[in-house]
Amino acid sequence: MELFRNPNFDFLGKKWYFLAFSLVFSVAGVCSMLFWHGIPLDIDFRGGTQVSVKFSRPPDIDSVTKTMDRIGYHNARIRSFGGPGSNELLIDLPQELTSEQALDKGKEQIISALHTSAPAGKADLNNSSSLAVADFLLQNDPLHLGTDARQRYTALAQQVTNYRDKTKGGVLASFDDLKGVVDQAVLNSLQEGFYLSDFGVYDVQIVGPQVGAQLRKQAILATLYSLAGMLVYLAVRFEWIYGVAAVITVFHDTLITIGAFSLTNKPISLTVIAAILTLIGYSNNDTIVVFDRIRENLKLMRREKLGDIVNRSINQTLSRTILTAGLTFLTVLALYLFGGEVLHGFSFALVIGILIGTYSSIAIAAPILVAYQDWRLARSNSGLAAQGATGRNQTGSGRREKAKARA
Repeated sequence: MELFRNPNFDFLGKKWYFLAFSLVFSVAGVCSMLFWHGIPLDIDFRGGTQVSVKFSRPPDIDSVTKTMDRIGYHNARIRSFGGPGSNELLIDLPQELTSEQALDKGKEQIISALHTSAPAGKADLNNSSSLAVADFLLQNDPLHLGTDARQRYTALAQQVTNYRDKTKGGVLASFDDLKGVVDQAVLNSLQEGFYLSDFGVYDVQIVGPQVGAQLRKQAILATLYSLAGMLVYLAVRFEWIYGVAAVITVFHDTLITIGAFSLTNKPISLTVIAAILTLIGYSNNDTIVVFDRIRENLKLMRREKLGDIVNRSINQTLSRTILTAGLTFLTVLALYLFGGEVLHGFSFALVIGILIGTYSSIAIAAPILVAYQDWRLARSNSGLAAQGATGRNQTGSGRREKAKARA
């Protein structure tokens, strides 16, 4: 299947427009990383504690930020999580809260601060563990099971918390939600000892600063090793300039992709690094297809200029490039739109990277080859001209010496 029948687009003639396009996005990303948002790192790389909170209604981020300031977490980062209507927030706490004791303390302080009005003597069922619920039921024994009640009440407490977390998403709107889940006697007992807040802390993650630093180092090394391996492979398969062009192209793609994360202030996590490494391979594959066609045409069209050969090679592979990249782009776009918040960063990197990677294989890698060839040709011509001038000077000097000898 071909989208174009004998296309003849002058891609190299538009190289300055391509260069301007790349410079705009590259400079914008670099400026964002240096002066605006920096490189937004997720908890995987910077360390700290991340608390996931689900609310029964749309939360007010400004109000939650003020609450965190009030309890001393001035550097807490708060952002929405999940799709529309999920009512979830991610609260990132500073790195100093990375011990088990600090983790429990930080969680308790957040829960305590988010409680606007708590009835005296009652615990919050939305933020109680199954063990706390089981202990309460065992103490009150609403089913009058006697001394052999621990196993039964432990199972009932697990049933309540599983229903809250898995069916209701971590937040019970009212005690009526538990009707049909537990006996009425158990439900009445729970109403006497618990109340329901409008939020629930359902996940807490902790990464120490040393682990974060190690992950950062490993991510950088993985990226550099992949670039070095690609340079060696292309230098062996083609020529060293092909490898250099491919590495510059992939560096261009990576810079723009990371710049897009900085401009949109999206955190870079381990899954994003996996997406970037995937893009390095994908962009390299596209570039190799174009380079391979250039190498074939160099043997067939020896008398034509390199620029014409490169242009024809790009046009010959254009249908294949658009079909392959287009289908891949539709897949990752669907992943971005419907894959959920967990895959949002991964799919966003793929969406940006596939667009830029396909563009750079045509607009960046090929012009680098032509530019290098033109530079080498100009240098060769200047060398020949210099040798010719030296030869003429030597010939003139010889003639003058012979004339003096005859005189």
